[in-house]
This record gives sequence, C-alpha cells and structure tokens, in this order.
Amino acid sequence: MITRRKLLLVLGASMLAAPLGSHAQQQRKVWRVGFLSPRHVDFDDTDYYYGPFRQGMRELGYVEGKNLIIEWRSSEGNDERLPALAAELVKLKVNVIVTAGTLAVSVVQKATTTIPIVMGAVADPVGSGLIKSLAQPGGNITGQSNMAGDLRPKQLEMLLAMVPKLSRVAVLVNPTNTGNTTALKRLQAEAQTRGVTILFREARTPQEIDNAFTLIRQQNVGALMVSANTLFVQQRNQIAGLAAKHRLPSIAADRTYTEAGGLMSYGSNTSEMYRRVATYVDRILKGTKPADLPVEQPTTFELVINGKTAKALGLIIPQALLISANKVIE
Repeated sequence: MITRRKLLLVLGASMLAAPLGSHAQQQRKVWRVGFLSPRHVDFDDTDYYYGPFRQGMRELGYVEGKNLIIEWRSSEGNDERLPALAAELVKLKVNVIVTAGTLAVSVVQKATTTIPIVMGAVADPVGSGLIKSLAQPGGNITGQSNMAGDLRPKQLEMLLAMVPKLSRVAVLVNPTNTGNTTALKRLQAEAQTRGVTILFREARTPQEIDNAFTLIRQQNVGALMVSANTLFVQQRNQIAGLAAKHRLPSIAADRTYTEAGGLMSYGSNTSEMYRRVATYVDRILKGTKPADLPVEQPTTFELVINGKTAKALGLIIPQALLISANKVIE
C-alpha cells in the first residue's frame, strides 16, 4: 500500500522532472538562422558588418555547430539572385531570417509572411512599406533602421565645410533602393537653400558605376555623395578609386568607404547595429513575436576622415571637422 508520504514524494518528483526535462530539451534544440547578404562577404568574424552578429550570438550562448546553424547566402551584388536565395532559405524552414537593405528585406518579405525577418540596416522601413511603424512594426519584420536618409543634409553640410565654394554635387544612387526616395527629396530641398545643384547618377552594377563617373567627369561636378546601398558598400574600393582618379572630394554613410580611400563618412556604427541584431534573433527564438519588438534607430553617429586623401586632394581639414571626427586616418 502506498502511504501518504510516499505518494507526496512520487508526485513531487514527477513535478520536478517535467520542467527539468523540458529545459534539457530546449538546451538540446539546434536553431537554424538564415542570413541573406546582398553583397559579397566571407562570413567570418573579421567582416565589419557580419562578424559582430556572430560574436553577439556567441555572447548570448549560441554556439555554431552545437545549438546554432547559420545558413549564409550571398547574392554577390547581383540583385536578380535575391528571390531565389530567399526562397531557398524559406524551403530550409529556418527559424529566423536576417538580411539588410530595403530591396533584400522586401524580397524576403514576399517570400514568407510567417518566418520572422530581422533587418540589419534599412534607411526608411516605414516609408518603404516594410513595417507599419517603428514602435509597432506589425507583421513578421523588425530590427534596425540606420536612418541613412536623414543624414544626407548633414553630409552635404560637411562637404561644404571641406569645400566652401562647392556649387555642383553628384549623388550616386541605386534606383532599385526605394528607401532613398524620401531622403533624396530632402537632400534636394536642403541643397536649394544652400545654392547647390544636385545631379543624381544611377548605378545598379559595377559597370554602371564606371559609366556614372564618366558622366560626372563631363559635368564639372565639384564633389560626390555616395548613397547608402549594399552594392556601393561592396564596390567601395572601386568608388573610392574613381573619386581619387577624378579628384573628387566625397562622402558616404559607411566608415569602410573612408578606410578604402574615400574622403569622409558620416553615419551610424553599422558594426554595433549588427551586434544588436543578435539580441533580436535571441528574443525571437525565445518566443517573442517580431510584431512586438520595436524597430531601433541609432542614437550616435560617427564621422571618419581620411587625412591622406584630403592631402592628396589639396584640402585642409577644417578645425571644426577635426574636433567632431571620431577618427582621422593618417
């Protein structure tokens, strides 16, 4: 006969065993995260953008090959490959898909309405129709907005500080990036108040970048602004080299452009944003819905100046910019 004491011990043991077993099962689960990059990347810790994402996942307790598999996919700068790669990740039934850039996020959004999508860096996710609002994104998309479009007037101001008599500025844009629309209108309005003429030059491929510079050279342009775009990040060495060849002071949103030889960059710390992306993935894997995770915007921005390039262009860096710079490359 089972005594009351024995019955309580049996019941207590069974109650303890359930959560312990459940916890052990959760620990043994292997999460599969899709990562779609619109540009070429080596997918290792040294990458300025994606390395911090891997590091961030490790800091949160995820170990690749043990409880995490990252399905890396890259379109190598060819936008036409994005739909097939997105479909491939959906077919693999990954738990979350991480991607960046307005076009790539839009492509993944069309491929799935159920798998959570975390944006790495998108300029205007609301204006692009990707989410309802920053505070309440709705649907299956959340993540980071880099506010790149909002920084255009400030970038123009910095170019004018470096080249005070500037009257004509070329802006390199990728027309497939719909997130640029509002930003370019804002830039055009700011330029008019400063008496500066803006000339937009489109490029979708490396060859079109070369063609754009041929037109820029013919139109007596005094400086160049490089729009935030994954293709331009991939081709930063090409763009910085062409700017140097044509002796064009230039500015971009990404510090890797300045490190490649461009004159200046002013924008968010993209590396830190991708580290933050890991926290979004972690919360989603633990059960939070993307619709309940507000989209973050950067609160600090960094100015990087290439002193070697300034010297080669015969420019003297104004004291105000030197004081504001987070880094001057010598």
